[in-house]
Amino acid sequence: MALTLARPVHSELLIKKSRFLGCVQPVAGRAEALQVVERLRAEHPGATHVCWALLAGGQSAANDDGEPGGTAGRPMLEVLRHQHLEGVLATVVRYFGGVKLGAGGLVRAYTDAIAQALLQAEKLTLQRTLQFACRVPYALEGLVRRELQEAGAALGEVRHGEAVELEFSVGEVAAPALQARLNESGQGLLEWLA
Repeated sequence: MALTLARPVHSELLIKKSRFLGCVQPVAGRAEALQVVERLRAEHPGATHVCWALLAGGQSAANDDGEPGGTAGRPMLEVLRHQHLEGVLATVVRYFGGVKLGAGGLVRAYTDAIAQALLQAEKLTLQRTLQFACRVPYALEGLVRRELQEAGAALGEVRHGEAVELEFSVGEVAAPALQARLNESGQGLLEWLA
């Protein structure tokens, strides 16, 4: 089961005079991740590299930002994969200290910066949500709304016409029980829409 993070977590490592500022944080997707990376570049204009790795929305990406190929972004991405994370961006801002670390040293430094941050991170089980829409007579609208609230469903668009059409999303785990309750309490008058 995939996990995500509750909030951003930071780490800092000093290795042979180089400073590595690591961060892991939840993100919705690539667009948000790129905004975070650009903000880091603006906040750390003196940094030599801003490397990152992303696992979000079924997509993965890694960027070495000028470090030798495969020594920064890809190792960070592997740490995220190993932890079964989804919707997470890993970044490391490096200030070069004048001593070259070599390929193996860079891989260890970037991996350790992310691993250290993840040790402090609160991980949450990622729940997929399912989208539903149904049509009910006006007399059942209140009952359906109460059932949705009790199940923790997020009510979306509601349209009032000849009947009431409700769109909602609910966690994959809670969906079958909610559907069964709505079918039972709808007394055959609830219609599921595609």
